[in-house]
Amino acid sequence: MSPSADAASIAGAFDLETIGAGLVFAEALPDLAAALAPAKSTDTASAAVVQAPPGTGKTTLVPPLLANLILANPPLSNVQRPPRIVVTQPRRVAARSAARRLASLDGSRLGDRVGYTVRGESHTSPDTVIEFVTPGILLRRLLADPGLDGTAAVVLDEVHERGLETDLLLGMLAEVRQLRGDLTLVAMSATLDAPRFAALIGDDGIPAPVVGCPSALHPLEVAWAPPPSLRLDEHGVTRNFLTHVADTAAAAHTKLVAANPEADALVFVPGAWEVSFVASRIRNQVGTGTEVLELHGQVEPREQDRAVSGRGPKDPPRIIVSTSLAESSLTVPGVRLVIDSGLAREPRRDAARGMSGLVTVSCSRASAVQRAGRAARQGAGRVVRCYDERTFGAAPAHQTPEIAVADLTAAALVLACWGAPGGAGLALPDAPPAAAMADAQAVLRDLGAVDAAGAVTRLGKTLARIPADPRLARALLDGSAVVGARTAAETVALVAGDHRAPGADLSRLLTGLRSGRDPGERRWSEDVRRMQSLVRRESGAATPATPAGSPAAVPGPEATGFVVALAFPDRIARRVPGDGPASGGDRYLLSSGTRAGLPAGSSLSGYEWLAVAEVSRAQGRDAAGTGAVIRSAAPLSEDTAEAAAGHLLTDTVEASFSSAGRVTARRERRMGAIVLSSTPVGPSAAEGRAAVSRALAAEGLGVIGFSPAADSLRRRMALLHRELGAPWPDVSEPALLARLEDWLSPELQALAGGASVNGIDLTEPLRRLLPWPDAAKLGELAPERLAVPSGSQVRITYPEVDDDGGRPVVAVKLQECFGWAESPRLVQGRVPVLFHLLSPARAPLAVTDDLASFWSGPYLQVRAQMRGKYPKHPWPEDPWSAKATAKTKARM
Repeated sequence: MSPSADAASIAGAFDLETIGAGLVFAEALPDLAAALAPAKSTDTASAAVVQAPPGTGKTTLVPPLLANLILANPPLSNVQRPPRIVVTQPRRVAARSAARRLASLDGSRLGDRVGYTVRGESHTSPDTVIEFVTPGILLRRLLADPGLDGTAAVVLDEVHERGLETDLLLGMLAEVRQLRGDLTLVAMSATLDAPRFAALIGDDGIPAPVVGCPSALHPLEVAWAPPPSLRLDEHGVTRNFLTHVADTAAAAHTKLVAANPEADALVFVPGAWEVSFVASRIRNQVGTGTEVLELHGQVEPREQDRAVSGRGPKDPPRIIVSTSLAESSLTVPGVRLVIDSGLAREPRRDAARGMSGLVTVSCSRASAVQRAGRAARQGAGRVVRCYDERTFGAAPAHQTPEIAVADLTAAALVLACWGAPGGAGLALPDAPPAAAMADAQAVLRDLGAVDAAGAVTRLGKTLARIPADPRLARALLDGSAVVGARTAAETVALVAGDHRAPGADLSRLLTGLRSGRDPGERRWSEDVRRMQSLVRRESGAATPATPAGSPAAVPGPEATGFVVALAFPDRIARRVPGDGPASGGDRYLLSSGTRAGLPAGSSLSGYEWLAVAEVSRAQGRDAAGTGAVIRSAAPLSEDTAEAAAGHLLTDTVEASFSSAGRVTARRERRMGAIVLSSTPVGPSAAEGRAAVSRALAAEGLGVIGFSPAADSLRRRMALLHRELGAPWPDVSEPALLARLEDWLSPELQALAGGASVNGIDLTEPLRRLLPWPDAAKLGELAPERLAVPSGSQVRITYPEVDDDGGRPVVAVKLQECFGWAESPRLVQGRVPVLFHLLSPARAPLAVTDDLASFWSGPYLQVRAQMRGKYPKHPWPEDPWSAKATAKTKARM
């Protein structure tokens, strides 16, 4: 018997035949019902993965099927009200749209049998059976009620998008199913990743069944329209490319409407600003006969719903310009044409600079396919990709999982509240990166949200109940005591929302929202009221983070900056002296040590201090040459900055070993990396000694330098250590630095007291390392000079300290060695001396360590070449019997 036939006999069941009319997934309902059937007979948890392409109707049909199956076998614990089916949608507009569509097909009023709950808005009742929610809503419900009392089934839709909150829900709900034998879990994916999710939510190592259905797409024509110039440059998306996208869309839609007046177009661009730019240009080209709508997170809910609803018979053709919001989680009726920029915004975390945010990248091939499919859901369609086939082939296969690239502070708090700090023991699709999770847990410890072991504190549970980043949640609680609950709530709602600050100026944005001129005012006002309510409810949960000396009140113009600074003290920024328009824009140094620039033309230009809410990587003009750009910030004074970030204030004496070879010191008052004041002072002995040690560790003994005598002694000692080992000491640079106190202590003390390196010779310090009584043999084993037959004492050049195979060298005039048959050896006869035999002008003639062989052979050739050139010097035929001399023949 089909699910539809079964439903007919169940009181209150959904009419699946009516709801599923014309939907491809209706054919797969019997398979899904069979996959979930064991739950009815064994009273154990059931789970399944639905794999179906966008547009097949899975979002519309799976929830009422589950409702009918559960209504046929209701849990005993839910006799007073119908069991609820909770369905997650990754976006608010998708949750509202799916609920409206299902309620309409069911013939019921929205909020009765079918409803939705998103941030700041809920349409449900005690009789609601199917409720569409965003993942964040369900996460907070799980933390408040880990058993999900009253919920019979959960459907996680669009799990292939790999949103961070959905990934967390997969792991957490898999654990809930182990505790609750009657909770049904269905994960729905539009890609071929279904086996991964089936393994995650299966039982006892057995994957959950996968139920699929064929694609619902009609014929789709693919066209390519690469731009004449770059899509992206150092500033982001180029205006020339956006112009190309807009012109392509206008021309293609005009041609399409001429053949099919009922056809609409959907244009994909990466962000809200790009949506506004492209929509404006299209309007100028198509005129009033075509309606151009914008769809992104900052658009009012009413306008979002209008964009995703079908148009009436008398309405004009439409072009909807959207971000990836319309990519897979909702259907836009009437679309027969898609214009795809091939770009998307994805979160990225820059651990080195402590930054995170959205960056513009090429969308994945999977995303491009889903975007194109929007044109062929209800009939033959066409997609125009504003790039070439090579770019498509070079794009990543799938979107990067958010857990791999995003800031994990909020996720880490959720995991701590769940009892799985860092995700330990939780079956997640991908483990969080260790470094990113460690950074997130460190932030939570600083906030007081978790203890040293990572367990959540009472304050942490409070912060988790506030729908904002934990840092903003803490600032909401702490800031209310100083600037008032209303102002703190306004600021937190401002930063936590999807609002774009003009010129990065949060104060300007706040003024626009307060006046009602900003289109996001309604949603922001609702968020503010909710934040105020949370402050009243959670009052007293936090110990104020501001220091005891903080002001009782903050000047009104600085209130926004104060709250932002409480949330992100590491982003308090001070303008770098000497910067300004003439040098390419204002540059700021953040307390974290990062440098960032303001966008060109920002109204914040010239402010000495800023509280930065968002900073991200960038290049070119907007970054003012720093590599990072401030996206949103508010001005504040130095006093207010210190009040917000008292824990970052330090007052220390910084001693350094200057390039002049002396220790100098300054007393520095700092806020993190920002120097507030710096005054010359005399260093203490300990501070001076530490400065010298740091300089030596960083730059080596070259800071002091070896005199010729010290260098010669060190080389001799190095040769003895190489050949004889202990007790002759290792005098390599690492070895000497490792035992400074053994040989350089008096000199270190002198340098720490202000002495100059110019007055320090390392010869005597090195002698302190000579072993006694062996040191007495130094001159015998490795003499400084060597006596040659002429009577001269010639200096021996020993090999470099780090030369493992080097030989002692004696450079001497050839005539001074006549008659010398046996080559001398040093270090108890272990090391032969290498002779560099020189001409009378001290030019090299030969190199040998075997004088006997030289006199017997090569000398004759040298004599033949040299006696005509140097006739005044002796060049005897028999060097064995000739007198060794350093003089000319006349002087002899």
